[in-house]
Amino acid sequence: MLDYVTLQTKDLEAARAFFETVLGLEVGYRPAFPFPGYWVYAAGRPIVHLIPGQGDPVDRTGETIYQVAFRLDDHEAVRLKLDRLSIQYSRMDVPELGERRLFIRTPTGILLELVFSDGSVESVSSRSREPIHAE
Repeated sequence: MLDYVTLQTKDLEAARAFFETVLGLEVGYRPAFPFPGYWVYAAGRPIVHLIPGQGDPVDRTGETIYQVAFRLDDHEAVRLKLDRLSIQYSRMDVPELGERRLFIRTPTGILLELVFSDGSVESVSSRSREPIHAE
């Protein structure tokens, strides 16, 4: 089970502000590590650890984390907030899962997927989906 994700960013303060403003997350307690950073919380749990990085381009030809997804409520309210904040996004509806998705980037380019239960379609349980096998 995933506990949290650590994201390196060349602009720690912009990343912190982005997660607070756009996703409504809160900065919380973080141990006194010997390097700067923030633990960003949702529902009382740290889910993102922001740490400084050089901002080097990611080599997408090798193994890497492509994106990080967050499950949120109220697709329309979040979409309107993104419009108000002039944050570009792309959309994807996944009717099979009863979900709608918005894709955004942090100020330093990290791809985030915002996942919403649609409500108009009953979500398919993970037990009823066919397993995917790597070849």
